[in-house]
Amino acid sequence: MDRLKVGIIFGGSTEEHPVSVKSAREVAKHLDTEKYEPFWIGITKNGEWKLCDGPGEGWENSRPVMLSPDRTVHGLLVLEEGRYATIRLDVVLPLLHGRLGEDGAMQGLAELAGVPYAGCDVPSSALCMDKSLTYLVTGNAGIATPEFRAVTADETVDPGELTYPVFVKPARSGSSFGVSKVSRAEELPGAVEAARQYDHKVLIEQAVAGSEIGCSVLGNDEDLITGELDRVALSHGFFKIHQESNPESGSENSTFVVPADIPAESRALVQETAKAVYRALGCRGLARVDLFLKEDGTVVLNEVNTLPGLTSYSRYPRMMAAAGLPLGEVLDRLVSLALTGKSQ
Repeated sequence: MDRLKVGIIFGGSTEEHPVSVKSAREVAKHLDTEKYEPFWIGITKNGEWKLCDGPGEGWENSRPVMLSPDRTVHGLLVLEEGRYATIRLDVVLPLLHGRLGEDGAMQGLAELAGVPYAGCDVPSSALCMDKSLTYLVTGNAGIATPEFRAVTADETVDPGELTYPVFVKPARSGSSFGVSKVSRAEELPGAVEAARQYDHKVLIEQAVAGSEIGCSVLGNDEDLITGELDRVALSHGFFKIHQESNPESGSENSTFVVPADIPAESRALVQETAKAVYRALGCRGLARVDLFLKEDGTVVLNEVNTLPGLTSYSRYPRMMAAAGLPLGEVLDRLVSLALTGKSQ
């Protein structure tokens, strides 16, 4: 049988570029090349698209390429010797995190191209990227969220109006870039300005006392599976993902307990709440849903990542592997979900 032609897009022109490249390198180790013919499409930090042999060193020096919005192409246009050649793709696997990859932008291009793609669609990607919209939708669905306030670019905030501690973060950014924990009123203006370096819309949310629990979700509609839960164990401060100089060797203030060391009833509640969040936001394919487990046993939504990291140290593949689904099988299911709507 002919192998499925898979366009794997990685890199990007945002602060998440290095993480995306690492995700692509891990996917390259686990993708079954007897089933799939991969076409590696790297986006440089300057926004140039390159068709390369893989995400290894030097991929930026490869041929120019683009995903054509012309549906008759159904895939790639490759510039070769002054002329464009076409490559028809069966499916696109985006490995882009954060803005312009996880916010619906890349998904919209794939929709224009008419090529099926893995992961959440345009509306759910946009909803989950904007944390204030995430909270509004899930709150209306009866799911507990932190108390929050969205601050626009021209809006000022009176520090005396808030109850501390609060977290200040870009409303639409990936990982922990621009996130600050504010314990005193005088710290607020600086935290807001730090967040505005990544997004003109800033979220101020009340800190929630509880354990941070992650749940990996895979599937569409009612057919959902979850991996083992993880618990973020902090030694000090707050959890900052992808902020370490060498994340492969671990974080300076956090480790992950997998499976999460929480009671069975709490485990069931987190998994069911994560599925409810996933459905309320219209997610498909995959997402990592992070929640707070409070001392009284209730849960509060933290955030939803629609294209979680797939690096060697990332939480999503670790949780799935702990549940018996190695990354290669996760990739198989994602491709199947993109093409048929079913995981197998």
